[in-house]
Amino acid sequence: MSVFTYVTASEEDRILVFEMDPQTGRLEQRDAVDVQGRPAPLAVDPERRFLHVGRRDVPAISSFAIDPGTGGLSPVGTAPLDADPCYLATDRTGRFLLSAYYSAGKAGVHAIGEDGAVGSPPIEWIDTAPGAHSMQTDRSNSFAFLPHIGGRTGPNLILQFRFDGNSGRLTPNSLPRVSPPVDGEGPRHFCFHPTRDILYFSNEQGCSVTGYNLDSSAGTLSVFQTVSTLPDGYDGTNSCAQIQITPSGKFLYAPNRGHDSIACFSVDASTGHLTSIGRVPTEPVPRAISIDPSGRFLFAAGLESGRLASYRIDDGTGELDPLEIYHVGKGPMWVLFVSFPG
Repeated sequence: MSVFTYVTASEEDRILVFEMDPQTGRLEQRDAVDVQGRPAPLAVDPERRFLHVGRRDVPAISSFAIDPGTGGLSPVGTAPLDADPCYLATDRTGRFLLSAYYSAGKAGVHAIGEDGAVGSPPIEWIDTAPGAHSMQTDRSNSFAFLPHIGGRTGPNLILQFRFDGNSGRLTPNSLPRVSPPVDGEGPRHFCFHPTRDILYFSNEQGCSVTGYNLDSSAGTLSVFQTVSTLPDGYDGTNSCAQIQITPSGKFLYAPNRGHDSIACFSVDASTGHLTSIGRVPTEPVPRAISIDPSGRFLFAAGLESGRLASYRIDDGTGELDPLEIYHVGKGPMWVLFVSFPG
């Protein structure tokens, strides 16, 4: 198996390409691709043929074909935008690219051509609210969710849409929004449990993770648990960013920006409830984390340090064992893994 890791060094206008040893987790840099305009969010289609990157200072979305042998990237097209994207994800078929726009308060859907290029203009360009931070479709590809952070810049809610997998159109669900149980929690990013109808949201302002049950018929969410990412007694500044769950569904991780740690949780196999298994120190301002496709290694990028820290995930306990640290350049904003059999 070949495993490649892509890291956006946003302040250096490039995407770094690494190859990962699937046995040891060690990275070797293979390439660096110039992408002007502060590249940040990354997304890959389900068939792992194309990589898409949001350029926040241009603004635009650029698409690249992935060489499965080397991990190399070849440009196939760029779609100009009217706002800067903070998050990208393909739908479950890879035919459409969904995007969220934090400052502009918008959501977009673009068609993806057979050549992998994102089409322009977008199929959907919807006004939502300031603080829109991510968007994904569920496993059925019938519903989409769009969280907005809280506080001065956002309304503290999750929008619920019906998604048409044939046309790429979004329509508000019968229950168009759901609010976190605590005012100001600030849902930011989310991940799906690999086998259960459960979503986990990282709460930027609340410094917590909230679990939601998904009604797979109605496409609506209901809260069942909120747990803190911080240790008892901590009173410093902090916010949460990304969130990841292992492919096995046994462990979940969320970074603390301020406390500069990775909060670790075990996941109950029958209920999906989370139990804290502690925190591991990491690089300053860990905005981006990612787990490799095997679920054996976790990587965390320090936005302030320009370093990428690697950890081995204990399969029995979920604890993180520190491995190596890599210099990746100024402003690492995203870490994404792509694997190919071989």
